[in-house]
Amino acid sequence: MSTLPEETLIQAAPPQTEFLTGVVERLTYHCESSGYTVARLKTGSSRDLVTIVGNFANIQAGQTLQLTGVWRDHPQYGAQFQVTHYRETKPATLTGIEKYLGSGLIKGVGPVTAKRIVAHFGLQTLDIIENHIERLIEVPGIAKKRIKMIQTAWSNQKAIKEVMVFLQSHGVSTTYAVKIFKQYGNDASATVTNNPYQLATDIYGIGFITADAIARNLGIAPDSEYRYRAGIVHILGEAAEDGHCFLPQVELIEQVVKRLSIKDHQPNQGAIAQLLVQMGMEEQLVMQGHHQHQFIYYQPSFYYSEQNIAARLHQLLAHPVTVDLPRVRNWIERFTQAKGIELSPQQQQAVEMAASQRVLILTGGPGTGKTFCTRTIVALWKAMGKSIALASPTGRAAQRLSEVTGMEAKTIHRLLEFEPKTMKFKRDADNPIEARMIVVDEASMLDLFLAHSLLKAIPPDAQLLLVGDIDQLPSVGPGNVLRDLIASLQVPVVRLTQVFRQAAASYIVSNAHRINSGQYPLLESVSLTPSSDCLWLGAPQPQYGVQGIQELVADVIPQLGFDPARDVQVLCPMTRGEVGTRNLNSVLQALINPPSASKAEIKSGSIVLRVGDRVIQQVNDYDREVFNGDLGTIAAIDLEEQEVSVQYQQRLVTYDYADLNEITLAFATTIHKSQGSEYPVVILPLYMQHYMMLSRNLLYTGLTRAKQLAILVGPAKAIGLAVKQARDTGRYTLLQERLASN
Repeated sequence: MSTLPEETLIQAAPPQTEFLTGVVERLTYHCESSGYTVARLKTGSSRDLVTIVGNFANIQAGQTLQLTGVWRDHPQYGAQFQVTHYRETKPATLTGIEKYLGSGLIKGVGPVTAKRIVAHFGLQTLDIIENHIERLIEVPGIAKKRIKMIQTAWSNQKAIKEVMVFLQSHGVSTTYAVKIFKQYGNDASATVTNNPYQLATDIYGIGFITADAIARNLGIAPDSEYRYRAGIVHILGEAAEDGHCFLPQVELIEQVVKRLSIKDHQPNQGAIAQLLVQMGMEEQLVMQGHHQHQFIYYQPSFYYSEQNIAARLHQLLAHPVTVDLPRVRNWIERFTQAKGIELSPQQQQAVEMAASQRVLILTGGPGTGKTFCTRTIVALWKAMGKSIALASPTGRAAQRLSEVTGMEAKTIHRLLEFEPKTMKFKRDADNPIEARMIVVDEASMLDLFLAHSLLKAIPPDAQLLLVGDIDQLPSVGPGNVLRDLIASLQVPVVRLTQVFRQAAASYIVSNAHRINSGQYPLLESVSLTPSSDCLWLGAPQPQYGVQGIQELVADVIPQLGFDPARDVQVLCPMTRGEVGTRNLNSVLQALINPPSASKAEIKSGSIVLRVGDRVIQQVNDYDREVFNGDLGTIAAIDLEEQEVSVQYQQRLVTYDYADLNEITLAFATTIHKSQGSEYPVVILPLYMQHYMMLSRNLLYTGLTRAKQLAILVGPAKAIGLAVKQARDTGRYTLLQERLASN
């Protein structure tokens, strides 16, 4: 019998716990969502840097850390210190203090200011900031206002650090810790502990799934009523993102059970049904026994908005307008003769009805003269001596309406005078809009809430003209307002169908109408001498599509006389995938606005934001008065103040670093986000990987955003599928029935 060598009988001892103290020299890698970090640490007097690896809630270059952990040998990167616990101590060297202060940790102190402060106070610097901050006035270039800012930032930073450590221990990303602190202040830890689901309600970017994960970490039971209630509200919120105003009971319960089921727990359908009734009795939900013989559930704001839109329109329509029609017709005749123009019978009808109806909807596709009609109607109202207000849901659409009519046009938010402090519009039933004739363009973009706010503020003796194309995608928000108004047969409608000869010469216009009627568009292959304004690059695979878009932007489009930085917009069906907005933004940023020593830049999540980048606002920010879908350009990045300034048309808007998840790159955006905008050149990538999204109104909307040139990129099969899929934009809404029921 053979014996084993003695050394194999001895088990390898576990790595020995060791302690390390040093200054963070630089971060090699830091993941904000998990806190996972690889950094280089300077220890003692040694020139060599040590690699440390671990999870850190908030780590900056210049911090002095006391670390507990074990040494491990990485096969590729060599010796690394795996951190199990850490504690921050104040840096002990002048270099460390300077790095620490200038690392972006404290708003108001960047590298330059840090150098000045440390040069003046030396090793006492941190003690001075902590205990005698008024002495910073001794430092050249630091005013009292800056001292106050540093003091606030320093105390916030200490509190944030405590909150971050607490949240990190419960699986919350460091990205949201600052937002949580800004929302709740020193109550942050208590709020998260008591009801983590509150985060999903209060903080943009934290959804039910994140809150639910935190709750489980905190030991909240899976059948907790908090959890069930939050799940119900979450499902209704998700439904609203898909455009629904309510959900039928059966569908709501099914989705709640599916979403709340985890490994060891599946909610009881009866318990959910019972809780729904209870929430209805408590007026947290509105329950109706109306839709196809089953109960339906609204969040209260949705129910009352829908009900009030119908009631307000009934009130307006109940008061007919008195007008001298022969006089109006005489004016139209004189006006058209003087201008050398001619109105089609449909357009003549639209102008007459705009004078004689309390509410009128003007709809039609591209090239049918909606703009021409609107301009004539505004000229008529001016001649009648009426006070006029012009508005549109987006800034870009308002600017276009202003150019068309020669009058000031505002966003609806500005027209209704939104007040961020109260989160309400100043203009309402008690303080209506001061105009007797009101035009709202791009009315297909009106969602339930904006339509309700608008109608509340229409004076009883005013007239309202809604202009829009119902064949476009419906509003991003809930409801299908314009379509429901037309379908109710209660509101007068003029539908323009005749495409005028000049517009018909454009393949963009003629193809839009072909697509709308289910026909494949007439496309010309991309060349440097095109005879059409509607081109096609049939790159068969997504990777070729990306290469094709790069070539178009870098080479073809400039040779056709357009500026890629200013004129070109890529519009995608989706954000994900090779030809989705995320990947294409990275590709296009490198092409259109590459890094340069003269351009400041900052990392925000997984993207880099750079001066000169085109960006889009992703959420309504009422404090800054920028709204979901607004496009701007990064004008400046202040590393000292930790601020990013974005130019939106005539307005410069400033963001703190903590709020940068509100914006993202916009060299490529989704077609949904492009509604209400027009661009000289539009590139539309369409691939089968988007098949879930491909539809006729998606392609139609994307194509009609192009003013001078549209280029479709992708296989004919994907374009054909989009044309074929005339998806019903069915949304759960009862506005049509509420309007028709009177």
